[in-house]
Amino acid sequence: MIKPVSVKDFVSSVTQRENAYCVCFFGGSPEPQLPFALRASESILAKKDVRICWEWNGCGNKTLVKRAAELSLKSGGIVKFDLKAFDPNLSLALSGVSNKRAYENFDMIATEFFEKSDPPVLTATTLLVPFYVDEKEVENIASFIARIDPDIPYSLLVFHPCFYMQDLPITPREQVQRCYEAAKKYLNKVNIGNTQLLL
Repeated sequence: MIKPVSVKDFVSSVTQRENAYCVCFFGGSPEPQLPFALRASESILAKKDVRICWEWNGCGNKTLVKRAAELSLKSGGIVKFDLKAFDPNLSLALSGVSNKRAYENFDMIATEFFEKSDPPVLTATTLLVPFYVDEKEVENIASFIARIDPDIPYSLLVFHPCFYMQDLPITPREQVQRCYEAAKKYLNKVNIGNTQLLL
C-alpha cells in the first residue's frame, strides 16, 4: 500500500536534495492531483531553483492548467501534451475520455506562453498505436499545432505492446515513416522517439 504524502513532506523531500534540479509530474496523468502539485510546486520554487515539468493528457481544469504552465515558464520547465488522437471517437476508444478539453488547453498554453519561452515551454507527443493512429490522424494533429505555431516541438512515439494492449504489435517502420512525413508537412521540429523499438 502506498502511503499518502503531505505537501509539506513532499516539498521537504525535494528542497533537501542538493541534486534535485527538476520536479516532473507524470505517470498516468497528473491532472487529478493538480491542486496538490501546484501548491507543492509553488512552495518548492519559493525555496529552491528547479524546473517544474508536466506530462499529461491535457484534460485538466483550464484555470489550474494555466497556473501549471505559468510555473513551468517561470522555472524553465516544460508542459508536454500527449495528444493521443485528433478524431474525438478515436480518442474515446483509446483513452476513454473526450479530447476536446486537451485541445482547448493546448491552444491556450501555446497562445499565451509559447512565444515568451526559451527554451520552449510547450511540446506535444503522439503514440503511434498500430491500426489506430495513422498518418491521417497525425496530419490532423500536426495541422492543428501548426495553425498556432509551426515551431512547437512534436514527437512521434513508437508503440510497444503492454498492459491492456498486449495484442498489438510494435509500430511498423512503414507506419512511422508515413506519420513522420505527414507531420513534417506542417511542423518544423518533428522527431521520432523510442526508435530502439523499431524492428
